[in-house]
Formats: sequence, C-alpha cells, structure tokens
Amino acid sequence: MNFYKELELIIEAKEPKEKFDRFYTFYNVFQKEEIIFEEFFVPKKFDVPSYMDICTVVPPQKVPKRSNLTSKEGQINLLHAVVHIEYSAIDLALDAAYRFVNMPYKYYRDWLEVAEDEIRHFLMLEKLLHDLSSSYGSVAVHNALFEASQKTQTLLERMAVVPRYLEANGLDATPMILKKLQKLPKDKMKEKIIDNLKIILEEEIEHVKKGDIWFKYACEQEGVDENIYFDIIAKYYPRGFLRPNDLNIDARREAGFSCLELKVMAKREVC
Repeated sequence: MNFYKELELIIEAKEPKEKFDRFYTFYNVFQKEEIIFEEFFVPKKFDVPSYMDICTVVPPQKVPKRSNLTSKEGQINLLHAVVHIEYSAIDLALDAAYRFVNMPYKYYRDWLEVAEDEIRHFLMLEKLLHDLSSSYGSVAVHNALFEASQKTQTLLERMAVVPRYLEANGLDATPMILKKLQKLPKDKMKEKIIDNLKIILEEEIEHVKKGDIWFKYACEQEGVDENIYFDIIAKYYPRGFLRPNDLNIDARREAGFSCLELKVMAKREVC
C-alpha cells in the first residue's frame, strides 16, 4: 500500500464511514511497517473540505449560537460545534502526514496517532448527537480550520498555526465550557457531554505537545529562532491571543509552551 496516495484518498473521502474504514485499513498496514513511501511524491492542495457534501458552510458569525445548554437545541448546537472541530481535526492530522514528505518516521506515526484519537473523539460525540435525534451535518458550520490548512503550506507555519495556536486555544476554551455546564441543573445528557469533553481535553494536550515537538524541529531545520512563532501568528491572526486572561497555563506548559511564551500571551507573569 502506498503511503501518500492512500492518505490522499482518505482525506478526500466524502463520508465519515468511508473515511474511517479506509483509515483503519491503512493504519493497520502502517503499524506493521509494510507501507511504501513513494519517492518524489508531490502532494496536491485541496480546494474544498471533505465535509462539503455533508454540511452547510456559512461564515463563522452565522453559525448557530451555543446558548441555553439546558435545552435540546442548545445541547445539539454545542455538540455539533465540537463534532465539527473533531472532524476537521481528523483531516488536519491526516494532511500533516500527507503534505510534508521525507520526514522522520516518528513524525508520521505521531500524526496518524492524532488522527486516530480525533476519529474516536468524533464517534464519541456523534453518538451523543444521535441520542438527541440529531447527526453530523444537521447544523451549519464554518470553514476556519480548513482555511488554516490551506494557508499554511510549510511545516514551520503548519505546526505553529494548527497545533500550537488553534488546537492550543481549545485547551483554554474547553475548561470554560465545562465550568458553564457544571453550573447548570443536573441532566443526564449534560453529564455525558461533560465526561466526553474532559476526555478530549486531556488527550488534546498530547496533540499540542506533538505539534510543539515538530514546530521546534522545523525551527531547527530552517535555522530560525523559536520566537518566530509570534511572527507567524501575527501574520495569520492579527488579533493575537483572544483569551489572555483565561490561558490554561498548566495544560499549555505540559504541552511544551515556555513560561516566556505564556508571559507574552497573557501579558503578565504567569509562571
């Protein structure tokens, strides 16, 4: 089985079941180290996300608000938003393995491990959507994560933007969602959502850490200082770090961020 070509087919699969079935077949071969890395492979740039036939895509400001989390509609909107993040993250992890050729074997193992985690997260949350008589594609979504992958076509920028900025922002946002949920009246679905989000939060730390490792690798390969991170983020996200007062300091430090970096993000001494 060819590594890059099969990954291309998995990324482009239009239905979750097809994507996941193809991935597990591919991943089994990869783990047995029976995969063939094609020489001189040139990755393609994807024009549209794989979920285009499933979801209605709208600007971010038009995605339904995640309000009234005691209602069925509010819970569906919240779950769907996270499900969409997880589905997008599957393709982002696969694309990280697909797009950057001639990397160390551990690099590919890391991002395929992330893809497997994201598939599991998606399936966990999709089950809760089904329990609410809903499904992936029932709520409008935005393309922000896919657009980030389109813009970042070098290893250095991809590792800075996707795991070390976008996914790291999730380490800050998820605890805030959990606090909001925990203040609400007891409800079986609410408790299931909390349990799932806690699992995802814990496992996402490792994903950001993998991004941190390969960001630093890219810096070393290109002979640039790691502080270039802030220049890259300023290039793509001029508003910078949106939650300076709510940084998850412990999770970010575990994921590889230095105290100096966190001081710059928080604009104060934090560790």
